Amino acid sequence: MKTVVIACKTIEDELNHAICSTGCDYPVIWLEQGLHNVPQRLMEAVRDALAESGADRALLAMGFCGNALLGMKTPVAELIFPRVDDCISLLLGSVKRRLEISGEYAAYFFTEGWLRGERNIWVEHQHMLETYGEEITAELEESMFGHYRTLGLLDCGIKPMDALVEGTRMIADGLHLRQQIIPASVAYLEQLLTGPWPDERFVCLRGGEEITSETLTLSL
Repeated sequence: MKTVVIACKTIEDELNHAICSTGCDYPVIWLEQGLHNVPQRLMEAVRDALAESGADRALLAMGFCGNALLGMKTPVAELIFPRVDDCISLLLGSVKRRLEISGEYAAYFFTEGWLRGERNIWVEHQHMLETYGEEITAELEESMFGHYRTLGLLDCGIKPMDALVEGTRMIADGLHLRQQIIPASVAYLEQLLTGPWPDERFVCLRGGEEITSETLTLSL
């Protein structure tokens, strides 16, 4: 069975590490991070990648991402992806752990992949400053981020955190958040690559099945 991995470039470092640690040799099709901002475009990109891959089985290294795949019919014999809302929960190991950490730290989570993205939070901050000025930007960001206390920097143990800490220092200061390193892991990605794929952790679909709201049920 020919297998392909389709993944968001946001977790490129983490997935490459999981590939090395498992010895997986499946080809990877990378999707641009900005697609997450428009769910319909993300669905189309996934569907096109699946159609062009010629694969029998596809492993999606991504979460539900705003239910971007809702309504899509599985165009391959087997489609498998983690039962999580997004890549943050994927790296933290579960939606439950994300909720626990969010409650403890009131954290806005960050990875180095997000920092490299063309639409990261600091880019948006600069855009709002240019468009609206300091006063309105401050009001907008207070409404969006006022309930956060922490900039949670995910550490999967694959490289030193110095660059991410330094790269997000201005973001933390600008949003009046304290930086907090949060332990994370590539274990979920490793299980995606190797199996097994139990229903409580993965969505497993056969060819022709439609992805419904019932399909996209999170596991807590």
